[in-house]
Amino acid sequence: MTDKPFKEPKVGGKLDAAAPWMMAVGTLLAVAGFVLTFTLAPLVNGAAVSEPQVIAGTVVANKLLISQKIFYWHVPVAISSFAAVIFSAFYGVRFLMTKRACYDVRSRICMEVALVFVLCVMASGELWERFEWGVWWTWEPRLTTYFILMLVVFAYFILRNAVEDPERRATYSAVLGILICVDVPICFMITRIIPSSVHPVIFRTDSGLSPDMLLPFLLSLFGMMLIAFGLYRLRLRTQIMQDKVARLSDALED
Repeated sequence: MTDKPFKEPKVGGKLDAAAPWMMAVGTLLAVAGFVLTFTLAPLVNGAAVSEPQVIAGTVVANKLLISQKIFYWHVPVAISSFAAVIFSAFYGVRFLMTKRACYDVRSRICMEVALVFVLCVMASGELWERFEWGVWWTWEPRLTTYFILMLVVFAYFILRNAVEDPERRATYSAVLGILICVDVPICFMITRIIPSSVHPVIFRTDSGLSPDMLLPFLLSLFGMMLIAFGLYRLRLRTQIMQDKVARLSDALED
């Protein structure tokens, strides 16, 4: 792999200085969204289905549920995980085009952030299923496609640890990162491709969120996005500093 020092991401720039503030503001927005979820947003019907469905012996139909409150955490976290995967694939493409190590570093760190949010999505999704559908897990299309996404993200890090040669590791990881990104639109569109799915269609053109629902949702969404970007910048800065220290150590040993 080739890399020129003057093109490496800078440490201590404006974005790095703003990263802790981004995370602080993101946390405040997410907390505000969480509070408004339980104080402002009304109770609504549960997962909309075309007709009553039986899941693990339980009939699922529209019900007035407090479990819907998980939506205000679950969906913003899922969108943040998708964004991190997309940026990981973008930097993977840049690496394949240039063979520059800095793009491999950025792609890996984006995937690390994605892993954090993927685990949060799965945890919140499990709670949603248990309280709204009465089961901890069912092989519903949206759940299945996102479960596959989680497994392939795990495989990404297993692959990186299994390949010793830096250039081969970066190349294989970039290709796998692009393939992981392919699952993102599938996860998003599956409830439209298979309309019989019991998973609700979140983003629809025939209706929208009322203001008392939209406000906490947007606060949570922007909060999670800021937290994700802040994590990325802080992790990138740490990695660049570690790489510089390693190069200095090697130079001193020589």
